[in-house]
Amino acid sequence: MYESLLNFPDFTRLHRELDELFNHGGAPSSIRSVAPGSFPALNVGHTPGSVEVYAFAPGLDAGKVDVTLDRGVLTLSGERTAATAGGNGEEKVSVYSRERPTGRFKRAVNLPDDIDPTQVTATYRDGVLRVSIARRAEAQPQRINVQ
Repeated sequence: MYESLLNFPDFTRLHRELDELFNHGGAPSSIRSVAPGSFPALNVGHTPGSVEVYAFAPGLDAGKVDVTLDRGVLTLSGERTAATAGGNGEEKVSVYSRERPTGRFKRAVNLPDDIDPTQVTATYRDGVLRVSIARRAEAQPQRINVQ
């Protein structure tokens, strides 16, 4: 009886729309968040002297990752190719399920006003891209002696 009222694809779509409407199911909870599954996953934090951005992106060629800082926005972009494409004498693999994202990506992070854009370092190791942006000296907390 109920089969004719709602089929599974319709139910799945309705469930997804309700989750988006009521912000459930791991969906972003702030305007600066992105949907689950965005690549690469980012952690953004700070220390007293720097802003730290970690991008979890295994399988990238560090030389092909583009990191730019322009007017307080840090942008990470690049491309991750499929590891099962075949070539170099390897047998071509027919993929029927792919859970690892591939292709071009671009992520942008708004940074606080107290960063020093002349002091930025980026390193890639063990699948993690770390970008460290120093904070300006005048923005550092200072101890004031009471006389």
